[in-house]
Amino acid sequence: MARDGLILEVERLSKNFGALAALNDVSFAVRRGEIFSVIGPNGAGKSTLFNVVSGLHGATAGRVLLDGKDVTGLAPEVINRRGLAKTFQITNVFGGISVYENVRVAAQSRAPRSGRLSSLWRSADVDRQVHELLDAFGLASRRDEEARNLSHGEQRYLEICLALATEPRLLLLDEPTAGMTPGETKEATALIKKIAKARGLTLLLIEHDMSVVMGVSDRIAVLHFGEKIAEGPPDEIRNNARVIEAYLGPADD
Repeated sequence: MARDGLILEVERLSKNFGALAALNDVSFAVRRGEIFSVIGPNGAGKSTLFNVVSGLHGATAGRVLLDGKDVTGLAPEVINRRGLAKTFQITNVFGGISVYENVRVAAQSRAPRSGRLSSLWRSADVDRQVHELLDAFGLASRRDEEARNLSHGEQRYLEICLALATEPRLLLLDEPTAGMTPGETKEATALIKKIAKARGLTLLLIEHDMSVVMGVSDRIAVLHFGEKIAEGPPDEIRNNARVIEAYLGPADD
């Protein structure tokens, strides 16, 4: 069983690629309902961490617990069915089909597999769920457009819709505002917070934009060369000497 209030526990996680230690003995825990961000300079191991947690990579050592159950090394689709969904740093939607069909395919992955109940679920519940998600992200008017015709920001929103359609309890967002304009970033930040609160979601976030990180996070972990060097609330991380050095380099004597 999970320790009280925890949805994700990362315990002494390491990942090696040959001689390269991309992650080294990383531990942290995410509380149910919070927004927890992972930051660090380029090459710090953030995306590798997400890939191990979500099952895209195996761990060299350590383990990952989701709701108190060990999911280390399970296939991504199995981990998804247990309540974890992930978006990608590079937009990952089906460009040749409609916006609606993109989300419907994701939603149907949660449907009963056979029988009359399955047919009813597809015809009623899926359509309602898809409409609610598209409406929440301002995409309802574009539902019949091919996804490739959306703007970059709209495609990022669509990818979040795909992840939410699988009804996760924990959502991993990898650079959700990457490539967005300042205005889109501000709008996306507010929307992410609103959707998480409305759905009772827990968010684990990678984001380079520090204004986003500091604006949405309850707690932050900082990676540097594959190791965790700090963890705490935004104000504490903002003023942490090791974090400042990791981003800016050592001060001159």
